[in-house]
Amino acid sequence: MNAPIEDYALISDLETAAMVGRDGSVDWLCLPRFDSPACLAALLGTEDNGRWRLAPVSGGPCTRRSYRADTLVLDSVWETPTGSVRVTDLMPPRADVPCILRMVEGLTGTVDLRSELRLRFHQGRVVPWVRDVGHCTVAVAGPDAVWLGGDGPVRDRGDEDATVWEFTVTAGRRLALTLGWTPSYRSAAPSPLWVPAETALKETVDFWRRWAARCHYQGPWREPVVRSLITLKALTYAPTGAIVAAPTTSLPGRIGGERNWDHRFCWLRDSTRALSCLLRSGYRDEATAWLDWLVRTIGGDPADLQTVYGVKGQRLLPETEAPWLPGYEGSRPVRFGTSAVSTFQLDVYGEVMDTLWLSLRAGIPMPAHVWELVESLMGFLRRHWREPDQGLWPEGGPRRQFVHSKVMTWVAADRAVRMGELLGRNGSSGQWRAMRQEVHRQVCREGWDTAQRSFVQSYGAPGLDASALLIPRVGFLPGRDERVRSTVRAMSRLGRGGFVRRYDEGAAVPERQESAEGASLSCSLWYADALAATGRRHEAREVFERVLSVRNDVGLLAEQWDPDARRQLGNAPKALSHIALVETAFGLSPAPGGGRGVTAVGRR
Repeated sequence: MNAPIEDYALISDLETAAMVGRDGSVDWLCLPRFDSPACLAALLGTEDNGRWRLAPVSGGPCTRRSYRADTLVLDSVWETPTGSVRVTDLMPPRADVPCILRMVEGLTGTVDLRSELRLRFHQGRVVPWVRDVGHCTVAVAGPDAVWLGGDGPVRDRGDEDATVWEFTVTAGRRLALTLGWTPSYRSAAPSPLWVPAETALKETVDFWRRWAARCHYQGPWREPVVRSLITLKALTYAPTGAIVAAPTTSLPGRIGGERNWDHRFCWLRDSTRALSCLLRSGYRDEATAWLDWLVRTIGGDPADLQTVYGVKGQRLLPETEAPWLPGYEGSRPVRFGTSAVSTFQLDVYGEVMDTLWLSLRAGIPMPAHVWELVESLMGFLRRHWREPDQGLWPEGGPRRQFVHSKVMTWVAADRAVRMGELLGRNGSSGQWRAMRQEVHRQVCREGWDTAQRSFVQSYGAPGLDASALLIPRVGFLPGRDERVRSTVRAMSRLGRGGFVRRYDEGAAVPERQESAEGASLSCSLWYADALAATGRRHEAREVFERVLSVRNDVGLLAEQWDPDARRQLGNAPKALSHIALVETAFGLSPAPGGGRGVTAVGRR
């Protein structure tokens, strides 16, 4: 059996990440980037698909664990019959090549430990050629080489399938193991193996604490906000500023189901919320880097705008399946890459425009070529906004007239008008104003269900969709509007165990049908925002606290929550869940001047 998703903690070097279980096993690692092939993939299979377990020989999960305050440095403590030991896991921010540092310290008595490294390159499939080079062990397969070194004596118990080292620690004794990656054509071990472990630990702790200290949030939920911001930073690909949706692939929304997607890429639908989250939290440099990545990435013909891109701005992300991986708890297929690059989603045009507007309002300059991009995107959208599209969610199905897509089309026109006014560029504003008015009238006429007194998922269909909760947030209608209030009341029908599902699966088209998945944590937080916008702040706070209660023991959220099985589901940790947490905390917290917080930055 695979460990529960909530058993995993995240460590990252700002270019890739690893998932560490409560049993001391690193079960997921892609090198050298987030979207590189996995060399440890037990998360989606068994130990034979790759893992690095470091724990007492007696086995079992750790007794307790936690991140060091305001860092991404993980301490796990085991208490055994013979003594206690702490393992500290970290990835120093990338300087040259990626590495994982695992430091062992005896606390009391005597503890026997075992390090078992089973590398399986190319998505948990290829067994490498392993040999000893000096004081290190190196494993090579194709373009990849992984080096393992230690700074103390160990007993080699390895075989042809794994590198196994055993050693004993007593109270006060320390030993560090370091795993580093290099291209296989390099003949020397990577330099991180020779940096004193204590130095690397101190520098990593200092880095994260300096970064966390910049957070502007001072409200009642500072700890979960800072933890969410650290998680968002950990999911940032530092060379480009891109933010991946999650560091994992194919963790299911339903155990045994087929909705298993690769989220190690960057979705434009997250762009506005990510920028807002970073700006209002005090991280202008990160917000600017994310914006720069966005502008570079989407350049070109506006007809070619994709919903998702790679961390370097790649457009081709071919989706493949891995039949050799049994999947998380048998959930198949396991997918690498994403076919979402070919979907037509109108909402992304609104997300891009909203992001550019938000950055302009925050004082980030807009170069002339970016305004040309605005005009190009709006020219395309004016010609195509009436067309059906494939909607916000990834399950596919035929194109339809999705209400959220039309609302975001309105957002695109509205933000283009406002940017033009602010910049004194009003050449096309008349056309954009007319488009904004026409879209608004159409959505209010076609997207409103009189019988249910609610906005629905798509024109002419009765199903509800949680994306309607964003209507007041984006300024399409104010929270005091009775249509918004009634829609928020209707969303109780999407409730499951106090949380909110993405949409009404019973009313979905056949192509989207599958047994019920978990409730969406980001949608549950959107519900809290909408409750606050309609004056129901006490209920909003209850929903928010409920989401906080299902974070795992180190403060992480996956994509979904199953209220019946009381477990996290979907890829983890999920950037959008943590972005929504920060945004909701700001919205529900008292403003510095004594007033109430707001639900967005730079809105109407």
